[in-house]
Amino acid sequence: MMILRSIIKNILLVITALGLNTSFVNGQIKAVAININLSKTYQTISNFGASDAWACQFVGNWPNDKRNKIADLFFSRDTYTDGSPKGIGLSLWRFNIGAGSAQQADQSGIKDEWRRAESFLNNDGSYNWQNQAGQVWFLKAAKKRGVNQFLGFNNSPPVQFTINGKAYASGGKVNISADKYDAFASYLARVVKGVEQVSKVKFDYISPVNEPQWDWSDGGQEGCPYNNAEVAGLVKSINKEFVNNKISSKILIGEAGSLNYLFTAGDKPGKGLQINDFFRDGSANYIGNLPGVTKTIAAHSYFTTSPMATAIKARKVLADSVAAVKGLDFWQSEYCILGDNAGEIDGNKRDLGIDAALYLASVIHTDLTAANASAWQWWTAISAYDYKDGLIYIDKNKTDGNFYTSKMLWAMGNYSRFIGPGAIRVDAEVTSAVTVKPLLVSAFKNGKNFTAVIINPNADDVAANLNISNANIKFSSAYTTSQADELKANKATGVRNVVPARSIITLTGIIK
Repeated sequence: MMILRSIIKNILLVITALGLNTSFVNGQIKAVAININLSKTYQTISNFGASDAWACQFVGNWPNDKRNKIADLFFSRDTYTDGSPKGIGLSLWRFNIGAGSAQQADQSGIKDEWRRAESFLNNDGSYNWQNQAGQVWFLKAAKKRGVNQFLGFNNSPPVQFTINGKAYASGGKVNISADKYDAFASYLARVVKGVEQVSKVKFDYISPVNEPQWDWSDGGQEGCPYNNAEVAGLVKSINKEFVNNKISSKILIGEAGSLNYLFTAGDKPGKGLQINDFFRDGSANYIGNLPGVTKTIAAHSYFTTSPMATAIKARKVLADSVAAVKGLDFWQSEYCILGDNAGEIDGNKRDLGIDAALYLASVIHTDLTAANASAWQWWTAISAYDYKDGLIYIDKNKTDGNFYTSKMLWAMGNYSRFIGPGAIRVDAEVTSAVTVKPLLVSAFKNGKNFTAVIINPNADDVAANLNISNANIKFSSAYTTSQADELKANKATGVRNVVPARSIITLTGIIK
């Protein structure tokens, strides 16, 4: 008996030294039941993506080895010998179609040159397709690694068409007059064709308006405000130009600065209620019937993510509002961690660790499960700032420098790497509340492939017991992101899997 006790004691010491949870060995780990119903389905996933603004204009010209390593982290679907992914496998890439503030340099009024952007349009009306070369490099790198959805977006019309000749507004008023809408539309048609010519990448979507509710008057970056009538007028011009020139790129609208502007009037007269204004037949600003407009409304999750109960309530109202319009989808098309988030996390200061990653994962989860988002897109893929706005961080160096991965990158990869376009969200419900903080669970099927993402924000390991209705699933792998791991591959242990403390895991399997 003494020998047996000694052996057990030594085993526990080894387990503790390895950082494993001894309560599991003693049979004391808390177990949570999760019911998965494959027959109860929700939205179909379109993509997971991120934006090239602003740093890719420089990083795309960095030494070849470094920029390729960064591209692998964003786009690669390859794995290491142990099965762990080399990258997060984004399925959409957002390309910032610049307004020309970079060519204006200091005369642009935008002090930070990292927030200026080049334009393909010259002052004499000609086009230079060698501009935005760093960003075009990333387009090619994404396509080479298997990305097949691309979106071009404008923060501002080209400075040649703006009222004040700048890429930001004056006095919070729209910075393009109606008589320039057609010129802007013609420019976008030329950009679609020109970019395809130099990169072999064709934009599936063009998003001509970004966060129209904000004033964009401080010169902090390119930006342009619009009210809904102005958005509709511009979109009608773009639609006409695209149809006449057989441009197949679809126009994505909304890009509201906050989710609430989609379904409430908000605090910006004429800039809210965008679902009804743009997609309700009979509205003065109805554009949902235009052949060039995708049946999708897009908005950004800023300022709506905390506290969780409030976030869920708003997203359920949004989901109901979208569902009331036949055939309409919702995309969460831009997010990073801003503000103080009801004291839960502050957007200031970089956080390469698991705290920011867990918060980000909870936002993705809530947008997918409460708002029924069919796409989820991050703001700036690469950041040079001391802020929680990047998946990868770099030294603020235009020609070379170091880069640093964040746990936010890998947390997003728990979704983007495994939930591909065409995946259908299925019902997943946690039925027992034995943890201090609830587990967050979402599940998806794509043909015979099954994926579940489980977030454990607790300080202890939790055993997740999956009860599968209407099918059998042969589980294959579990991929863990934690303070220690970055999509680390392990073998799934069937319907019972330990979710490590403060981690996100993705379970994959085949539906039998």
